[in-house]
Amino acid sequence: MPASMPARRVLIVDDEVDLCELLEITLARMGLQTQAANSLSDARARLAEQTFDFCITDMRLPDGSGLDLVHHLHAQHPDLPVAVITAHGNTELAVESLKAGAFDFVSKPLDLAVLRKLVQSALALCPQNAAPDPGGALLLGTHPSMVALRALVQRLGRSQAPVHIGGESGTGKELVARQIHLSSARADAPFVPVNCGAIPPDLMESEFFGHLKGAFTGAVRDKAGFFQAAEGGTLFLDEVADLPLSMQVKLLRALQERQVRPVGAELELPVNVRIISATHQKLDEAVQNGRFRQDLYYRLNVIEVHTPALREHPEDIPALVTHCLTQLAARHGRVNPPPVTPEALAALAAYRFPGNVRELENILERALTLSDGGAIDTHDLQLRHPRAPADAPPADEPAAVATAPAGEASLDDQVEAIERRAILDALQRARFNKTRAAALLGMSFRALRYRIKKLNIDA
Repeated sequence: MPASMPARRVLIVDDEVDLCELLEITLARMGLQTQAANSLSDARARLAEQTFDFCITDMRLPDGSGLDLVHHLHAQHPDLPVAVITAHGNTELAVESLKAGAFDFVSKPLDLAVLRKLVQSALALCPQNAAPDPGGALLLGTHPSMVALRALVQRLGRSQAPVHIGGESGTGKELVARQIHLSSARADAPFVPVNCGAIPPDLMESEFFGHLKGAFTGAVRDKAGFFQAAEGGTLFLDEVADLPLSMQVKLLRALQERQVRPVGAELELPVNVRIISATHQKLDEAVQNGRFRQDLYYRLNVIEVHTPALREHPEDIPALVTHCLTQLAARHGRVNPPPVTPEALAALAAYRFPGNVRELENILERALTLSDGGAIDTHDLQLRHPRAPADAPPADEPAAVATAPAGEASLDDQVEAIERRAILDALQRARFNKTRAAALLGMSFRALRYRIKKLNIDA
């Protein structure tokens, strides 16, 4: 290491002498300086005297708990990543430490390879002589809800905790997940998005965990799964509420053990991924209805993020319009985006946007195509629905059920009938072009194709 760049300093907090020595030797081999504190009060004193780049603490201390130290660091030294050492299998304490602000946790007996990866990831959050990364730059808007969301994204980038993103369809949940990833120490590793509702149930285990050649009919070669593809990075599980219960059990084990077993393999493989999940459904209601496992819910929902609906911050629409039109113009080979008349902006501000930002993008792309090359005016927007009353529920919430079949039909049958009508309407509007229909519905082509097959729609 060059003389001009001092060694990074690590504070080890543990009252077990043997464990402290093991940590000191391991970290010294990584070129790190270490100091040991054998109590909570000793750790606080050392933190007051000098600065550290990383802290690792046992959960049990003579005069307190590792959680007490995590709370202290979160309040007094928010930029210092801290990891906790927990007893094997103590998932509750591990999750509690992540919620309190810990970067990550490691279980006894210590796996030194896992520990080294953890330390490297934590130190990557604060690279020497590096400027801070404006991770939330693409989350546009000056409304307080968007300002708070950008600040939360930055804080979550300093953690390894699982994050669940809730919000209506089209509000940018995947964009938020990507920004968390880019703000984290995993930014240089893969970000792997997965639409859980677009995968046929019989292929889920193979898609998530991989398979070996010959594991089943059609397995002509070894195949890595989503977990292996996201190694060292972030696995984004979009529409996680659509996972069948059988797959939820397997996913829970993978998250708890941090290992996966490819289909046809005898041994499990260690994986190092951060999980971010999202759904437009209310996951707590899915738990209450028995459609989602409670233990998996608590495992995924360690930290919850909400993406605001566009109608909640209409003052941000002009900035979003400018950004979207700039991107669309470049995509269409135009040098400059067309201007938008004040009347068109007023119409957009008064529109409810049931499809949120995704619908805004579709409206602007249509307007750009239909405009005569001049300014985009109100008639170019072709807004289909008047703004609903302020107290009306969002379009994807229960108000839509009023048109569902009445009588003794089950809730699932009513939901399927609504979904079928929406898909058929989109297909007719798109003249049965499935790619265009998927865009109108705000879903991927694969997700639409899966739903068409599931609902037995003759398209």
